[in-house]
Amino acid sequence: MIKNAEISSDNPIKEKVLTALQRVMKPLVRLALTQGINYQMLLETLKVVFVQVAEEEFKLSQREQTDSRISLLTGLHRKDVHRLRDQPENTQTTSLVTLGSQLVGLWISDADFVDAEGKPKPLARLASVGGNVSFDRLVARVSKDIRARPVLDEWLRIGVAYLDENDCVCLNNEAFVPSEGFEEKLFFFQQNIHDHAAATAHNLMNLTPPMLERCVYYDSLTLEAINELKVLAEHHGMTALKAVNARAIELQTESQNNANANQRFTYALYFYHVAEGLGAKLPHAFYRRKKVRID
Repeated sequence: MIKNAEISSDNPIKEKVLTALQRVMKPLVRLALTQGINYQMLLETLKVVFVQVAEEEFKLSQREQTDSRISLLTGLHRKDVHRLRDQPENTQTTSLVTLGSQLVGLWISDADFVDAEGKPKPLARLASVGGNVSFDRLVARVSKDIRARPVLDEWLRIGVAYLDENDCVCLNNEAFVPSEGFEEKLFFFQQNIHDHAAATAHNLMNLTPPMLERCVYYDSLTLEAINELKVLAEHHGMTALKAVNARAIELQTESQNNANANQRFTYALYFYHVAEGLGAKLPHAFYRRKKVRID
């Protein structure tokens, strides 16, 4: 539960937070506009989020949350609050997407599915051909309820995998980032951006323990330098991701049937670069004077 003091109207840092949110929202608004989502449509979505957050995280102890209190917290009209609380939550089926990420995680880390260099092996499509080292068995290791063929068909469609001349399934990328399939990309967009923003907000509100959040940032670089750093970051970043992924699979297996196994985590990697220009970087003295820019 978040304390009311943190949202008080006389909070001296409110304007600074609003300025930061304005910058954070720019790429989101850019995405919205490219998809034909205008201000009024986004405003309705923002109303929904305000009501949801007030409902879930600003409850008074041992008291039922009311339309009037949510209206007071959010500034929304009580009629809007009542309408939004009554409408069913919009949930989308993401089972195939989440299954896909689990499959890739297993494929790039399990000893049965990687070669001597730690790279994902081409897998025989059928268990009758490849036995335990087959795409059929890979899917069966993760889910007994979904057949391998629909998963493969979808992966072939969106470019996650391809079939070689030996009818073996080959992984295109070492991460579940489809070359096609907007819905799959959108799933990971909302998952990753939400969790990154949640970790940052957690730290800004001085909640404990703090969440891991680190970055390296530099400007005044050539495109050649950026490309070199991008390769370096991807190489070392993938090493870290693979190590965490492999250990997470082991711990998830050990935690089966444990009543306390109710936690999830996200450990992510990204590299963003852009030509310098208006709004491309923060004109803050703290940014300019730092010599070792690891935060």
